[in-house]
Amino acid sequence: MEHHQQYTCPMHPEVIKDAPGKCPKCGMDLVLAKQETKAEPRHEHKAHVHSDHIPKHDMLQHDHKASGGHAHHAGMIDDFKKRFYVVLALTVPIMALSPMIQHWLGIDWMFSGSGYILLALSTIVFFYGGWPFLQGLVNEAKSKSLGMMTLVAVAITVAYVYSIAIILGLEGMDFFWELATLILIMLLGHWIEMRSIMSASKELELLVQLMPSEAHLVHGDHIMDVKTDSLKAGDIILVKPGEKIAADGVINEGRSFLNESMLTGESKPSEKYRGDKVIAGSINGEGSLKIQVSHGTKDSYLSQVIKLVQDAQDSKSKTQLLADQAAKWLTIIALLSGTVTFIVWLVIGKDLAFAMERMVTVIVICCPHALGLAVPLVVARSTAISAKSGLLIKDRTAFENSRKISMVVFDKTGTLTKGEFNVVRYESLDGKSNKEQVLQLAAALEQNSEHPIATGIVRKAKELNLPSPKLSDFKAITGKGIEAKVDGNFIRVVSPGYLKENNIAIDQTASKAETVVFVLFNDKVMGLIALADEIRPESAEAIKVLHSQNIKSLLLTGDNKEVAKVVSESLGMDGFIAEVLPHQKLERVKELQQQGNFVAMTGDGVNDAPALAQADVGIAVGSGSDIAAETADIVLVNSNPKDVANLILFGKATYRKMIQNLTWATGYNVIALPLAAGILYNAGIMLSPAMGAVLMSVSTVVVALNARMLKV
Repeated sequence: MEHHQQYTCPMHPEVIKDAPGKCPKCGMDLVLAKQETKAEPRHEHKAHVHSDHIPKHDMLQHDHKASGGHAHHAGMIDDFKKRFYVVLALTVPIMALSPMIQHWLGIDWMFSGSGYILLALSTIVFFYGGWPFLQGLVNEAKSKSLGMMTLVAVAITVAYVYSIAIILGLEGMDFFWELATLILIMLLGHWIEMRSIMSASKELELLVQLMPSEAHLVHGDHIMDVKTDSLKAGDIILVKPGEKIAADGVINEGRSFLNESMLTGESKPSEKYRGDKVIAGSINGEGSLKIQVSHGTKDSYLSQVIKLVQDAQDSKSKTQLLADQAAKWLTIIALLSGTVTFIVWLVIGKDLAFAMERMVTVIVICCPHALGLAVPLVVARSTAISAKSGLLIKDRTAFENSRKISMVVFDKTGTLTKGEFNVVRYESLDGKSNKEQVLQLAAALEQNSEHPIATGIVRKAKELNLPSPKLSDFKAITGKGIEAKVDGNFIRVVSPGYLKENNIAIDQTASKAETVVFVLFNDKVMGLIALADEIRPESAEAIKVLHSQNIKSLLLTGDNKEVAKVVSESLGMDGFIAEVLPHQKLERVKELQQQGNFVAMTGDGVNDAPALAQADVGIAVGSGSDIAAETADIVLVNSNPKDVANLILFGKATYRKMIQNLTWATGYNVIALPLAAGILYNAGIMLSPAMGAVLMSVSTVVVALNARMLKV
């Protein structure tokens, strides 16, 4: 299949060109975009977050784009900074030689040829300081996408050409000092803006830097340092204390605490043992680890996080598209308003210089910079913060729509519950042994079984550090349990059905949400162990936060009604729907939507995928299946139901920031444009082109600072 190379702007990713060049919006050099094939159109941003479930997306050049874009921003900042200081140095003599400034100060520094010196200095300012804007005008004209660069270029060109005419004999006052100050302030505004954009995207750069460049590859009896991107599935790597893990994999040898906070948002280091999975980029504690690599760097969890962040930042929501359209129309309005202002002042009798000044001020003050940046800066900030907090946004519009959620529908298993059998209680029933002995013997028999019940019992015994006695004569009791000899005594771990078949009576009742097994010691009931799919400790708090926001919660599960009722009531949910098949889950979500609810569906399994697709906002938990994550709009890395509530709150905060920025950017223009045109001239209020440039730059800085104030 033929690859088609395309180029994009690190600052404006919506700009796509077939050849290298300059961005028509900002003048930045275009960089090579992620490669796509003509035969295979780009898919939606669907990716799962756990390394063992990650669909293999093309990760080509993700690090180049992140670090390359960062480098380009740094280069642009240096360029604007240098131009600013050169123009600043030239502006001082230009203002000193300006007839208007001298008139205001009541001095006369004019001398023969001073006008030509003024022209020479201003020409340097115009071509050197104004070059980014003149170049931007050409690029915007070529792309038929007039914008901010066009407005600035038109304003400074009009001022420059008119001033030359004055020097050559036209009656009036030149605009050289205004030209210099206008370019000076525009360069300063761009410099500050570039720093804001670079700061907003810095979190993505930090994600890229999480991956160490080298790894210690174990090769027989030798250890050699190799490049991280050369690692492949099956390799064994050594991770020393304090080092970053170079690849996703499974611990073969060792035990340590890992800091995964930058990847999952979980601040508490997690203890990892042999057989546990680890994530590239996490930081090792005090123990040495040998890790078997699961896959290459480009398929790692961290790479997928970076790709999701990039895709989410590149994608445009309805709010951003609205802002883009508004900025486009503002450019047109500015050019028309400037022209009309010029004509009106001439018609009512003002001189050419005054009309020119009003036109230039209108054009400058209406630059749609603040409006164009109002949403993108918030998007860049919110997406990066979300990724660091364990919220991976795949659909920007769905994220913004989270503010409208009126009902959250939860799957049970693996979402509100842990999705695994855990021991919830264990008791001695014979009056002779203690309950730890009951658990100890059961775990000894179950240690070689992979059954979920056996796994839960063994896990509990390990947590309590109970030693395992030696067994003999082990065998399974088909469909009923297992048995073995321990110190010459027959021990059995059996189901309630075994007791019933053998007429063994017990005076015990179990909750319908529990699964109970009994331990027999020489055919007598020694004790019981009750297991259940344990409710996550964060679930109750998640429901509480949702209720505080007047959002209803509903349990939707394929499990039986008794279990669903116990879980729903214990969490204080608004209701439950049980014993539903996958297609029925979709129908139930539809019914809730038809009742006027804006529904978010949260699930983890294949059976949740149809409902996730149907919901207004689909949320997959990170511990679930590929299908669920592919279908969902947002993925919760930590599988924490509380993150659903955090998502909604953060979605509301993000939307508020967008609206605040749009309101400011729009309101500023509504007020500033008439003032620039001179509507209050008779009241003695009139803005100069330089003051217009100051106000325009200030509006951009306000938008940038407001975006930076967004927090989880």
